[in-house]
Amino acid sequence: MPARPVVLITGAGRGIGAATAQLAAQRGFDVAVTYKSDAASAAKVINAVKAAGGKGLAIPGDMGVEGDITRMFDTVDEQLGPLTHFVYNCGITGRASRIEAADPATMREVVEVNVLGALLAMPHAIRRISKKHGGAGGAMVLISSMAATLGGANEYIWYAASKGAIESMTVGLSRELALDGIRVNSVSPGMIATEIHASGGMPDRLARLGPTLPMARPGEPEEVAEAILFLLSDAASYINGTILRVSGGR
Repeated sequence: MPARPVVLITGAGRGIGAATAQLAAQRGFDVAVTYKSDAASAAKVINAVKAAGGKGLAIPGDMGVEGDITRMFDTVDEQLGPLTHFVYNCGITGRASRIEAADPATMREVVEVNVLGALLAMPHAIRRISKKHGGAGGAMVLISSMAATLGGANEYIWYAASKGAIESMTVGLSRELALDGIRVNSVSPGMIATEIHASGGMPDRLARLGPTLPMARPGEPEEVAEAILFLLSDAASYINGTILRVSGGR
């Protein structure tokens, strides 16, 4: 019987990442998740992964720190085996405000986690998955946001800019890695019912803006997870360099 594929999902203790980890286990993956500080939430995700029949591993670390990124990948090698799929899900917004009121330290942290972390993680993932490096080939999904299209005005332009970088990265990587046997795509969620709104200082954002959307409701993390798992799967074998919106029509 062939070994189960192994997926590493960053920032997967809660929200979209957690939903993706659980669905991946249901679809036959062994799953590693990373988290920065909430060990209890990550443990719940891994318990759900194991209940679905997969091996699970939770790895603490900061995706803005190069040493932590190296250690995360090494831990997957040691405890789950060869990596076949990768999801860069990390994304922080900082406190919402107009840009002239934003803390420069917040903007720097957002770029370090959302953009630099993805760039630093890619070589590690490529060396493990690429057929040119002895891997089996596979797929990657980077998580963008509709903010990259809408711009984040009056809320978090710096976050929108960071997600625009993710979309550019997706296009470039998809072309660079196609002959390595790696497909690279992005999912761009719209307004999704996660804690990111409250952490950005807008706990009422879903209730306030959800009814204004074409489908008159925010999305659920599980709906985004379905898109991610589709792009990771062989059913998406000729889809590469695509930005898939999961936004309810916005």
